[in-house]
Amino acid sequence: DVQLQASGGGLVQAGGSLRLSCTVSGLVFDDYAIGWFRQAPGKEREGVSCIGSPSSKTHYVDSMKGRVTISRDNAKNTADLQMNSLKPEDTAVYYCRLQNSYGVDYWGNGTLVTVSS
Repeated sequence: DVQLQASGGGLVQAGGSLRLSCTVSGLVFDDYAIGWFRQAPGKEREGVSCIGSPSSKTHYVDSMKGRVTISRDNAKNTADLQMNSLKPEDTAVYYCRLQNSYGVDYWGNGTLVTVSS
């Protein structure tokens, strides 16, 4: 079975940092691009960042550019999202998603990030 486990969320003060991790099993990790999404209360889910494979080309949503860095470790089947200078508006449930070139995708569970002012 394919499993994506997101972790690393928590409560942090504005200006603080968190590192989210997505641990994957049950598929060939290298075949998949990885994305991080978030959904704030009362809002639609939005993409935050993604990283391709094998190119590892990255993309960031404008609202978080310069504050987040996405990375992947194909040897460990993990993908991380380092988030710095967090703002209250970054409060959301964060999800990881994998998608291959055929459009097959998998979503992980969410991890809650709460940024206090």
